[in-house]
Amino acid sequence: MIKGFKLRPAALAATALAAVLALSGCGGSASSSTSESNPYGLIQAGTIRVASLGDSKPYTFTDASGNFTGFDVELFKDVAHRAGVDNVVFTGQDFSGLLAAVSNGQFDVGAAAIGITDKRKQTVDFSDGYLAGYLTVITTKTSGITDVGGLNGKRLGVVQGTLQEAYAVKNFPSANLVRFPDNNTAIAAVNSGTVDAHFLDYEAAKAYQEQFGLVSAADIPSFDAPAGFAVAKGKTALLEALNKGLADAMEDGTWKSLYQKWFPGSPMPTQYLPKADQAASPAATASVTP
Repeated sequence: MIKGFKLRPAALAATALAAVLALSGCGGSASSSTSESNPYGLIQAGTIRVASLGDSKPYTFTDASGNFTGFDVELFKDVAHRAGVDNVVFTGQDFSGLLAAVSNGQFDVGAAAIGITDKRKQTVDFSDGYLAGYLTVITTKTSGITDVGGLNGKRLGVVQGTLQEAYAVKNFPSANLVRFPDNNTAIAAVNSGTVDAHFLDYEAAKAYQEQFGLVSAADIPSFDAPAGFAVAKGKTALLEALNKGLADAMEDGTWKSLYQKWFPGSPMPTQYLPKADQAASPAATASVTP
């Protein structure tokens, strides 16, 4: 209240009533309108805020202008458009905290080739899968590591919170794991000799091999945790819209076109192709999830 200004009792009562009505949504009409204008329960109606990675090429990464691009980015934008939302805002996160940020409502969706696992399902819900593939141990030409047996006693980089970390803990018990927040930091450590090798996904490894002259010591199949879009638990309408958009993108060939664009020359997983193509295509998978 402004100093020196007094309300009469009748005016004071009217003011109090207005405040109560505002807080209650005028008997429920305001909350109903909000629901109708924001059917997916987004943080901001008409905008999907996406937690992603800025250095996971070709899945999600930032280009020279700082804009997010990649397979997952283009696919998600297409799916969001099918759900009626064209304003999609991507923000880079450390992978270790990405799912928690989605779960606690900081973001509407997580999109970063995120492998679907039972443990992660305890934190968030997932859309249907849209990628599956290989894991790769990448190293220098002079490291002497030529297969997974060569990792014994070696310092192996992993990005914290990824499937690669979980796989390495289980399957490379004799390696000394060094955890990093992202692939770029880990690759810098490989190049400087701080670690002997780095364990990451197949497609990202190819890009680093070309950029830095590194080599693959092992390509390991990992098909049991396909990638999915992560949403907070209870966001049923959003999850259903994403699944419908994914199914439509696969059936009309959009998924196939994006895969050919971002993974040229890689074997194509048949389960995501249009039904007409599946019978004619051999089963194969190449992309992998963190």
